[in-house]
Amino acid sequence: MAKIEVNAERCKGCLLCANFCPKKIIAASDCLNSKGYYYAYQTEPDKCIGCAVCARMCPDVAIVVYK
Repeated sequence: MAKIEVNAERCKGCLLCANFCPKKIIAASDCLNSKGYYYAYQTEPDKCIGCAVCARMCPDVAIVVYK
């Protein structure tokens, strides 16, 4: 099963990952990181296909994809 891991402290909440996710399973968290950003998180881990588009689009290199 594929999944992503978002480094919440590195994420600036631009949500490019969410915009380009083909399954639309990434959203902004309700929590703030220490820098004051609403970081991205995976809403439905069981639907992830491990395509890594989110990681490639992330300008902050805050996403790691596990397959």
